[in-house]
Amino acid sequence: MPFENLNPVHYTAAEKTGTATNLTALENLLSAKFRNLLPDERQKYGSINEQNKLIVNKVKDYKSGQPALSSPDVDWAEFQNDFDSREFLQNTINRLQNIIDGLNNNKILHDFDNYQAALTDYDYSKYKFNTKVAGYETKVNELSQFFNRTGTTNTPTE
Repeated sequence: MPFENLNPVHYTAAEKTGTATNLTALENLLSAKFRNLLPDERQKYGSINEQNKLIVNKVKDYKSGQPALSSPDVDWAEFQNDFDSREFLQNTINRLQNIIDGLNNNKILHDFDNYQAALTDYDYSKYKFNTKVAGYETKVNELSQFFNRTGTTNTPTE
């Protein structure tokens, strides 16, 4: 084969169906609790940075270790529920991110394999066209539109 097959491992129909079924189940399980934020709300509420996470953790430690020092104005049951939900969500996001990273890596390899095979096919089609084999002229003309004939990349000017 003229190109290197970087990822020869492919997904079976059962794996594809199982993945889709499980993703649908996950979406159905979690979507009732999803909240959409407008861009300005996302900006306003943001995500607490690492320094602020340390503050939250320290306040939680004080509440657990020395509850008499904790403010009576805080709903501590809600604080704990928020803390537990945040921890669950972060752990879930981390696990999903690992899956996304793996999927992206596999997709990159499959994309590369497809592109290399397409280039090989285009070169073959040009060869067949140049040997005057019928049927290749249209294919070569249609594929050639995707290649820059000057050898330079067109970059937009400001």
